[in-house]
Amino acid sequence: MNLDNCPRCGRLYVKNLMELCQPCIKELEHEYEICVIYLRENRGTNIQELSDATGISIKEITRFIREGRISIANAPNMVYPCEVCGTLIREGHMCDSCRNRLRKDLTNAAKESAAADSGHSQEGAYRAIDKLR
Repeated sequence: MNLDNCPRCGRLYVKNLMELCQPCIKELEHEYEICVIYLRENRGTNIQELSDATGISIKEITRFIREGRISIANAPNMVYPCEVCGTLIREGHMCDSCRNRLRKDLTNAAKESAAADSGHSQEGAYRAIDKLR
């Protein structure tokens, strides 16, 4: 049996897909329902207003959006922060700027790695020992 401590409350629980204990799962579902009801009544709200009105953290609301549980297609003012820089976005985890920077950094790292690999001779793993002979 896989046991773990709940990241929200610290209780010991049997691991599950949500990675939360049952009381926290129920609480999370209740928070989700509160958000949905508020959004139905106030379509033009933004994430800060939703958080202030419901008492639910922006982090949890963002989680609901990323999981696809809260659709922002019909909520033009609903945006959430980029995980890297905090710029407000409507989809994904990163803004375009951070995504492009990451892509550029990965491309540069791949080029550097390829250049470093091509710079080595093909003598093998034991060339230091072979040079001593």
